[in-house]
Amino acid sequence: MSTENRKSRPTLQDIADRIGITKMTVSRYMRNPESVAVATREKIAKIVEELGYIQNRAPAMLSKSSSKAIGVLLPSLSNQVFANFAQGIETVTKANGYETLIAHFSYSEEEEESKIAALLSYQVDGLILTSTNHTTRTLQMIKTAGIPIIEAMELPDNPIDMAVGLNHELAAYTVVKEMIEADKYNTVYFGARLDTRTQLRMNGYDRAMQEANLEPVHILTEEHSSFTLGRHLLERALTEQPNLNGVFCTNDDIAIGTIMACQARGISVPNQISVVGYNALDIGQAMSPKLTSIDTPRFEIGEKSAQLLLSALAGDVIEQKVFDMGFTVTEGESL
Repeated sequence: MSTENRKSRPTLQDIADRIGITKMTVSRYMRNPESVAVATREKIAKIVEELGYIQNRAPAMLSKSSSKAIGVLLPSLSNQVFANFAQGIETVTKANGYETLIAHFSYSEEEEESKIAALLSYQVDGLILTSTNHTTRTLQMIKTAGIPIIEAMELPDNPIDMAVGLNHELAAYTVVKEMIEADKYNTVYFGARLDTRTQLRMNGYDRAMQEANLEPVHILTEEHSSFTLGRHLLERALTEQPNLNGVFCTNDDIAIGTIMACQARGISVPNQISVVGYNALDIGQAMSPKLTSIDTPRFEIGEKSAQLLLSALAGDVIEQKVFDMGFTVTEGESL
C-alpha cells in the first residue's frame, strides 16, 4: 500500500513543471527560500501548499521500500497518560521489527503540522495521531503521503482513516451522574488546557447536570495541568461557589491537587466535598482517600492502534474503522 502511494508523491520536478522553472531552482528554494526571487518564491510556496509536497530527507533507497518506522505524535511529554499510550504502541511495533519515531506538538495544530511534515520527510510507513483537529496543510500532506493513519484517544465522527479511543463525553456524563446520585448537587467542573478532550468531558458534565435541572459551573484555565493548579482552581471555586460539595476534574493531576488543598484547609473529602478525577493514575490509589476516577485504557489504545496500523501495512482489509475501547469508574474513596 505505502510503496505504491509513495511512487505518486509530488517531486521537485512536478513543482518545477507546474511553474515553468527548473528543478534546480525549486531545489535551491527548498534549501534556502531567500536565495530565490520573491515572485518565484511565492509561486513555489503556493504549489508546495497545493500539492502537499513532502520533503524527502531519507536515503533514496528508503523511498522505494518500507522504512519499518511508525511516526507517533504526542501532545505532551510530561503527561503519564501518553507514556502509557506510547508503551502500548511499542509493545506491538518492537515485536514486529518496526521503530517508533515520537514527535511532540504541545497541543498546537501548527506545531503538529510541522512535526508531521518532518516525520513524512523521513518516509515513515504510517502515523498515529493523538489529535482530531488538523490544519488544511496537514490533511493535504497526509492525503499525498497515502499511508495508514490512526487518530487515537478520541472517537471522531469523520476519521481521516481509522480511529481508536473512548467516548470522553459519555465517561464524564456517567461519573457526574453518580456524583449527583450521591447528593453532590453543587458539583463544579475543573478544566485545563481547553483541548478537545477537555471540552468533551465538559460536555458530558454539562449534560448530566442539565438532565438533573442543575446549573453547570466551569472553573477553567488554559494553563497546563499540575498538582498545584488543583489548589488554585479550588481557591477560585470556593470564592465563586462557596456552597460547592463536588468537583469533577478533567484529569487526575488536578484532582489530586484539589484533594491536597482540601486537606490543607481542613475540608473533609468526600464528606464535605467529593472529588473525582480522570485517567486513574496509580498515584491516586496511593493516597488517602483513594481517588475515584475514570479509568481510561491508554496502553490498550496504543496497542490496538499499532496492531491496526501494521495490519493495514500488511495489506489486510480493515472493515471496522473506529474502535471504542471503553472506560470504567474506579472504586475510590473520594466520592
